[in-house]
Amino acid sequence: MVAFLRVFKFALQDIWRNISLSLMTILILVLMLLSVNMLLVIRVLTEEATNSVKDQIDVSVYFDHTATDKQIDEVKNYVRSFPEVTELTFLSREEVLQQFKDNYQYNPEILASLNELGDNPLGPTLVVKTREPSDYKKVIAALNVPEYEHIIEAKTFEDTEKAIERIHTITTQVERFTLILTALFAIIAFLIIFNTVRVAIYTQRVEISIKKLVGATNWFIRGPYVIESFLFSVFSVITTFLLMLASSRFLDPYIAVVFNRNAFLTNYFQSNIVFLLGCQFFAVLLLTVLTSSLAMRKYLRV
Repeated sequence: MVAFLRVFKFALQDIWRNISLSLMTILILVLMLLSVNMLLVIRVLTEEATNSVKDQIDVSVYFDHTATDKQIDEVKNYVRSFPEVTELTFLSREEVLQQFKDNYQYNPEILASLNELGDNPLGPTLVVKTREPSDYKKVIAALNVPEYEHIIEAKTFEDTEKAIERIHTITTQVERFTLILTALFAIIAFLIIFNTVRVAIYTQRVEISIKKLVGATNWFIRGPYVIESFLFSVFSVITTFLLMLASSRFLDPYIAVVFNRNAFLTNYFQSNIVFLLGCQFFAVLLLTVLTSSLAMRKYLRV
């Protein structure tokens, strides 16, 4: 315990003695973590946007107006049997007609043409939602059978297929871009911190050599730098998290306009606070301890 207290004392002395380098190290770590967190925010927003678009995508199956209830129920039960299907919404002929009138309420010519027909020319509609956009192909392919050709007039899959492919393309590109930038920031942070720690150790090279000559162990010499790494990690992670919370509260009103969700980013960071703080703390601690150990190898060979 006495040795640990001495090591802790030396660590605080080193931090205060090289306060400018210590603050620079913390600043670099904060900038790295801010970059990583910004990439995380971009990914979260991208996933939310993708899910929002996915929720708006569906496939409408238009039945012929002569289709009987028995035939329609058969198709509904068949589509419902697919595990990929999550929701079925059935619109009767009357509901489809009312929806059509609502959509064209400001177009009197179309409404006049509809009134001239007298009878309702529109058939029922079945709206299908699946777990993933790619699952629509399987459902549509299953409905393209001779048994249903005379009761199904059309399907809207062709209109949504391009949107589905665009979502997959954007998501893949954003994920690759995020991974590349994260790796780039990690490499830059490693190099900068490595050189910063080496400068700090270089200023104390004589003191380290004297400690080795009088019998100090490698652990006793490394100890202050390990504690410094721990303190740097704590300060940088807490500072970054507070900055991200403040930024989230500033951005949430603008994000709510797009996603119609209040305090979206703030709730995300607060609900994942343990995971985010833990992962970032151990990642920064590992980075700083590793760089300190590598930078000190030269001065431990005395």
